[in-house]
Amino acid sequence: MIENKKTVTVVYDLFVDGETEGTEELMERATEDAPLVYCHGINMMLPAFERQLEGLEAEAEFDFRIPYNEAYGEYDDEAVRHLPRSLFEQDGKLDSRVTVNAIVPMTVEGGGVVPAQVVEITPAEVVIDLNHPLAGENLHFKGRVVSVRDTSDEELRQLLSGGCGGCGNGCGSCGDGCGEGCGNGCGSCGCE
Repeated sequence: MIENKKTVTVVYDLFVDGETEGTEELMERATEDAPLVYCHGINMMLPAFERQLEGLEAEAEFDFRIPYNEAYGEYDDEAVRHLPRSLFEQDGKLDSRVTVNAIVPMTVEGGGVVPAQVVEITPAEVVIDLNHPLAGENLHFKGRVVSVRDTSDEELRQLLSGGCGGCGNGCGSCGDGCGEGCGNGCGSCGCE
C-alpha cells in the first residue's frame, strides 16, 4: 500500500486542457519501459499528486485531476526576463547549450539555482521564462500503480541528502525537459 517512505512505480498519461474548451492534449507519458519511480512522502512529487495515490495498492488504476493552483500555480508574465546576451557568452560567442527551448540553470536571489527555458535569442538579448513548463495548466493523470515496495535505509539516506540512486530510475527521468540539472532528486516530475 502506498504510504510514506515507500518506493512507488507508476505508469500514466498526463493531459492538460486543450486549445478548444472541453478538450485535452497529451503532455507527458510514463510507460512500462520508462515509468515514474519515486519515494512517497518526502516531497519528491506534488503534494496533490501524492494525496491522490495515498493508500493505493500495486495494480490499482487511477484517474484524477489537479487544478493549476494545486500544481504549479498561475503563469506569471513577470517571470519572463530579457537578459543581456553577454551573460550567456563565453569568449564573445553564445554558449552552444543556449538554444531556443533549451532549459538552462539560472542563479536567483539568495544563490539558488532554478531551471529556465530559453524563449528567444536576439543579437542583443536572451529571453528566458522562469515559470514551470506546466504553470497555469490543470493536470489530468490517468494511469496505474505498477509496484509499491519498502525503501531501504540506504536509498532513503541518498534521497534525503539530495543524491541520486535509490528510488529513482535516473535523474530527471520525467521527460518534461526540466530534468537535467533541476536538482530535485531522481525520477521526479515535480521540478520545483
